[in-house]
Amino acid sequence: MVVVGSGGAGMVAALAAAHRGLSTVVLEKSEQYGGSTARSGGGLWLPGNEVLDRADVTDRMEDARTYLAHVAGPDSTPEKQHAFLTAASDVVAFVRAHTPLDFVWVTDYPDYYPEAPGGLPGGRSIEPLPLDTRVIGPDLATLAAPYRAAPKGMAVTQVDYRWLSLGTRHPRAILTASRLAAYGLTARIRRRHRLTMGQALAAGLRAGLRTMGVPVRLGTPMTDLLVEQGRVSGVHATHAGEPELVRARQGVLLASGGFEHNESMRRKHQDGIGTEWTAGAVGNTGDGIRAGERLGAALDLMDEAWWGPSIPLTGGPYFCLAERNQPGCLLVDATGRRFVNEAAPYVDAVHAMLRPGVRLPAWLVADQTYRDRYLFAGRAPRSPLPRRWFASGVAHRADTLDGLAARIGVPAAALASTVRRFNQFAERGQDDDFHRGDSVYDRYYGDPRHRPNPCLGAVTRPPFYAFRMVPGDLGTKGGLRTDERARVLRPDGTVVPALYAAGNVSASVMGRSYAGAGATLGPALTFGYLAALDLAASAATPTLVRED
Repeated sequence: MVVVGSGGAGMVAALAAAHRGLSTVVLEKSEQYGGSTARSGGGLWLPGNEVLDRADVTDRMEDARTYLAHVAGPDSTPEKQHAFLTAASDVVAFVRAHTPLDFVWVTDYPDYYPEAPGGLPGGRSIEPLPLDTRVIGPDLATLAAPYRAAPKGMAVTQVDYRWLSLGTRHPRAILTASRLAAYGLTARIRRRHRLTMGQALAAGLRAGLRTMGVPVRLGTPMTDLLVEQGRVSGVHATHAGEPELVRARQGVLLASGGFEHNESMRRKHQDGIGTEWTAGAVGNTGDGIRAGERLGAALDLMDEAWWGPSIPLTGGPYFCLAERNQPGCLLVDATGRRFVNEAAPYVDAVHAMLRPGVRLPAWLVADQTYRDRYLFAGRAPRSPLPRRWFASGVAHRADTLDGLAARIGVPAAALASTVRRFNQFAERGQDDDFHRGDSVYDRYYGDPRHRPNPCLGAVTRPPFYAFRMVPGDLGTKGGLRTDERARVLRPDGTVVPALYAAGNVSASVMGRSYAGAGATLGPALTFGYLAALDLAASAATPTLVRED
């Protein structure tokens, strides 16, 4: 089996194939392994798994099935949903058994639509436990960098981030920051460091591959697929500038990521959105999608991405997660009017940004109380914001709302009216226009000490701030159409023989939505695993030869 791509989907597939007796190799375009997995939060949305059982989380399969069908809608087949849910628990058990990884429930992180049929207010997401770097050995040096690195020595988990985002506003936030700082100091003294989130997940999977003797060939981009006698039988690649052919006796799995860094593909499929606002791995340029398309594969969901409102900072886009949920801020478009529940799941927030009638850029408007209380884009409360943010036009500050409106080019009367109405909602704790705070999900990153609504606070205290918001993403989510066994399909539903796809190179089982934290990685790992099982089963099936 030849695997193209060393993110979570590819490494789990290679590991599963190796454990079923197949000789396997992973080809990685970059000089580092891990892809977008290494850059991610490392969360996995995998219903009904043993880690949830261990945490006494009740997750009935019929509820998960109802919920996923509701969330994914008609853009995801029932067969793929069933395959994903059926194998989800097996994937967790397999990874725990064959790598140094273990996982923990992300406590109380809700499904993104917890009030929907089958949704869980406490959530189904799990994340890796911190992983000691000594376990990784020589592979630490070639691990792809995280999206945003924590201060040196600090091992920040998803649960930690929730509390850190509250600055000094909550006792648990202070305790979390103190604990992480103390551990970071100890780690530097003892030279014992730990990886968390996507870094831990990618490194742990790589450690499993090393144990099984599966080679991961870095700096080896695929250039095309080899087809012989109607089936995919290998991969054309280059290494050190020289072309080479890697033959696959049983099949090829494409796990090469999306096309978020391919300017022409994005312009073609995504209504003019380019590459400058994505947080995806830079090597994700749609190589696998184009290779499959050349073989006649069908494409789905090419206009979609794992969207998230982002601030286009000078050093790269900052994906806003907690910043929108905290009280004391609101989102307006270029007309100065609100257009969305600011605390909604990030994919929904960008869908709202891209609706007809919404004029971009959007602006996150906040006051000084907000800045004094909460972490913002990695900046501590009360700390001055970088001058380059203001010089570049991504951030603005003014003593009055009228002055702020002038700086960002929105009608002053409209902005004043919007803020006045918003403040009335904040005082009552009820958002009549967009229902911010009605969902358990909205309140997860809110301020528990703020009353009456933990994520709805008035914008009243000068100076006022505005931060430019754009439709960013964590990667694209459209690609090759696949079936419940991760086999690549043609438009007529027939299979491209011996070709599989998993992860963002394939159209997501989530359709146009996002079930919960880890709904990118969870299915990626699962369909990589299912591809390996199907390929191994094919290898074990004897060929019948008719003798005349």
